[in-house]
Amino acid sequence: MVGSKYDCLLFDLDDTLYPMSSGINLACRKNIEEYMLHQLHIEDTEVPRMCLELYKEHGTTMAGLKALGYDFDNDEFHEFVHGRLPYEALKPDPVLRNLLLSMPQRKIIFTNSDEAHVAQVLSRLGLEDCFEGVICFETLNPPPQSSQTFSDDETMDKPSSRILCKPSLQAIEAAIQIADVDPARTIFFDDSVRNIASGKAAGLHTVIVGSSVLVPGVDYALSSIHNIREALPEIWEGEPVEQLDQVLQSPAVETTVLA
Repeated sequence: MVGSKYDCLLFDLDDTLYPMSSGINLACRKNIEEYMLHQLHIEDTEVPRMCLELYKEHGTTMAGLKALGYDFDNDEFHEFVHGRLPYEALKPDPVLRNLLLSMPQRKIIFTNSDEAHVAQVLSRLGLEDCFEGVICFETLNPPPQSSQTFSDDETMDKPSSRILCKPSLQAIEAAIQIADVDPARTIFFDDSVRNIASGKAAGLHTVIVGSSVLVPGVDYALSSIHNIREALPEIWEGEPVEQLDQVLQSPAVETTVLA
């Protein structure tokens, strides 16, 4: 891209494109704990501790449950956990929409969440047409009978019981491969310090969102995603000044899952 140091921007979804104060995160954890209690019949006194420990050890509680040998349907889990979330707490964000549309780089969602949840969140925020595509749970964990990515050479070889997700370095590298980007020319935005550390290990430029504290592995820190232009003006390097000061009107483009 002429005049720019970056070709692609990878954005996490939850607690990155909207603040944690929305309550979605808390509601999600509550639903996971209820699933563990009522569907997997785990002792109620063990659920909260186990939920948190598995999240810390495996990246997501779901990945941890699978690693322990619990057998359940992935789609049913996601429907139970995400299907009852208070999505009405998320409101259209025209400020973020205008910022995203003004960025000349490719923009891709990279999340551990499932496709249906991504669609709900982007719709509620009014950002459906702001991203080229989505790398999500289904992308990194395709059903056994389906092909993982664009060609047979890119199909991942991993045990079916293991869930591939951030913050594993393998998940980050898989996303880089699927998106077909040069990590040295890509910025990764995420609210998780662990995810950011893996992104840095994979060679990405990194931005922690929701914190103003720079920690190891973090190149930039944003207390809010809305501060992106002030913190990273180089994203817009080479763009005409008049283009930066107007709302870009572009035809709606459906965001597709990269799988």
